[in-house]
Amino acid sequence: MTAVIRGIGVCVPPNIVTNDDISKTLDTSDLWIRERTGIERRYMVDGEISTMDLAIKAGLRAIESAQTNKIDMVIVATTSPERLCPAVAPEVADKLGLKGVAAYDITSACAGFVYGMATAKGFVESGIADTVLLIGAEAFTKFVNKDDRTTWPIFGDGAGAMVIGKGEPDELGAIGQFDLGADGSLSDALCTHAGGARQRVKDSLGQHAQSQAYYLSMNGRVVYENAVSQMTQSSLKAVRQNDLTIEELDWMIGHQANIRILQTVAYELDLPECKVASNIADHGNTLTASIPLLLNDYAHSNQLKPGQKLLITAFGAGFSWGSTVVTWPDLRTYPKEWN
Repeated sequence: MTAVIRGIGVCVPPNIVTNDDISKTLDTSDLWIRERTGIERRYMVDGEISTMDLAIKAGLRAIESAQTNKIDMVIVATTSPERLCPAVAPEVADKLGLKGVAAYDITSACAGFVYGMATAKGFVESGIADTVLLIGAEAFTKFVNKDDRTTWPIFGDGAGAMVIGKGEPDELGAIGQFDLGADGSLSDALCTHAGGARQRVKDSLGQHAQSQAYYLSMNGRVVYENAVSQMTQSSLKAVRQNDLTIEELDWMIGHQANIRILQTVAYELDLPECKVASNIADHGNTLTASIPLLLNDYAHSNQLKPGQKLLITAFGAGFSWGSTVVTWPDLRTYPKEWN
């Protein structure tokens, strides 16, 4: 028995923010952002839309795609929790009409969806759950400082979901073996310093934390260098573990953080750039929603075809990273728009 992808669904908020829009309030420009990140626009939450709202819509579409309502477990991967306590997954399950199923959150930043896939695979293949609804949902722009030109232009919001169930190893949609890793010694390079138990309200000196400590801070060079290194090494390990070669891959589905990272990883893997899937220009970095959004975009536009071999790889805060290989199934897909 093997875990198999049975359905996919995504959602983005209705508000589109272009680089020119950001340039009106920050000392930056469309050209500066595009050349350094590959991002041209992104979807951002506004008003009352939150992580839970995005998760519910994506989850519902994934269930419709899988054509089933028999879900045993809901896992929500998120870096922008609805509240510090409780987890959002039980609320999402309730809103989806999944009464009494197991439901919980996981946090592994931008690698969260890959970690979630590994977790769902473990539950399915161990027999604990027959069908898992995995959701990556982010309203992360609420956690980013609008006055910080190094982080504010990078991020966008959205959600993506998969239904993962039982199947055969040679079946389309089969999820392969995983390579997962982390390096906590570099956790300060990409983090939010205040708001948790370590620095709830005051800093280590007993003084009130500065307001910027509640927003994301990033050491871009350290993140870039480690993202390239770890995604490359992890991808090679995952390909080998699944008895494949780089030449046999049809697509690299990499976390959409920066187009330069994706291009460099492909170069290090000796993978042709034409096999590097990307929608970062339209979405920016949507953290845990990044990979399912990319998969849905490419499947919905028929660029991704049943039977193709996909390398899925991600890197995020923590630092954490992970990779796997998937044989893409024949899925019903839906548009990503809010309505």
